[in-house]
Amino acid sequence: MAFDEDLACRVREVLQEELGRTEKRMFGGLAFLIHGNMAVSASSQGGLLLRVAPVETQELARRPHAHPFVMHGREMDGWLRIDHEGLRTKRQLERWVRLGVTFARSLPPKR
Repeated sequence: MAFDEDLACRVREVLQEELGRTEKRMFGGLAFLIHGNMAVSASSQGGLLLRVAPVETQELARRPHAHPFVMHGREMDGWLRIDHEGLRTKRQLERWVRLGVTFARSLPPKR
């Protein structure tokens, strides 16, 4: 399944002023990176793949439409999947994207 082009465009719009933003196809989706660190991705499985501080994973996963990201049957700390239903409005999308950007900015830039 291809990633949601409309969602990718909406994320791009939210991030248009972000310094150090790049885009890269990753995990079958379109990832948005800040200084080389992934912040969010329009997922090939639908919705948003979001990078957050590992210690915040469980708390954020309790929010509506958010779930821990599972890879090979294992929940991955620091990663969330946000269902499409939780991204319907610009305000909802911005809230999630900002969390990912904040975490990506907290990491050392990659070369």
